[in-house]
Amino acid sequence: MDAQPLAGRVIAVPETREIDVFAAMLERRGARVVRCPMVAIRDAPDPEPVLRWSRALADGEFDDVIFLTGEGLRRILGCIDRSDPALKERFLSALSVARKITRGPKPARALRELGIKPDIAAERPTTEGVIASLRGHDLQGRRFGVQLYGTEPNRPLIDFLESTGAKVSAVAPYVYADAADDAAVLELLGRMQAGEIDAIAFTSTPQIERLFGVAPAERVLEALGKTVVAAVGPVVADTLQKHGIQARLMPEESFFLKPLTSALEKELGGASA
Repeated sequence: MDAQPLAGRVIAVPETREIDVFAAMLERRGARVVRCPMVAIRDAPDPEPVLRWSRALADGEFDDVIFLTGEGLRRILGCIDRSDPALKERFLSALSVARKITRGPKPARALRELGIKPDIAAERPTTEGVIASLRGHDLQGRRFGVQLYGTEPNRPLIDFLESTGAKVSAVAPYVYADAADDAAVLELLGRMQAGEIDAIAFTSTPQIERLFGVAPAERVLEALGKTVVAAVGPVVADTLQKHGIQARLMPEESFFLKPLTSALEKELGGASA
């Protein structure tokens, strides 16, 4: 196989946190990367709700803890380190005792970095997957701590838990903010419309929402219709589908940047741009 299977290909990367890592993977394969970070991830502006939730967990007030993202667990720990470092030992001790449910591989990996294993891993890394993984369990009276995805309240999950008789306390340890200015996003849309971008690789749902927030839906749909649309996993693919876009490729099992890079290589490699 060609040492640079993506030579001549132009791939847009709207990732923010790991943009350099992702871009380097693609560039090593010969791709030309257009960086356009759509969103920035920031700590919750008020640390107090995060600390209250963390103290409740440390005090043994949760029987179950659901982590929807690895970023969320890391942001909670960062908040504790900055604001109440003495809390960390009790937090981790209580976390090891509570039943831990993870939505996908990233929160599971964040737990393993702490030497802790998830007890229930959703077979499909979506809210529906988490719900399905809990349907066979008696949840009556159980106390759940739920780490949210950004500030999205996730009513389907919360409503499901409450309908079973469970008690729920949710926390939003981080927020999304605009990264690239609107002009840069509009320029990227223009390049896609002109057929200058071979693929765009989405790694989070806020990136998709940002596109639709800066331009009319018709323009976004036209632009995406002229390029290969890649999704890092089913959550992102489902969000694309809700906007009328079918992801052309997605990793089959492991929903990380390296498998996404391999999927792009398989799709675009071997043909000149």
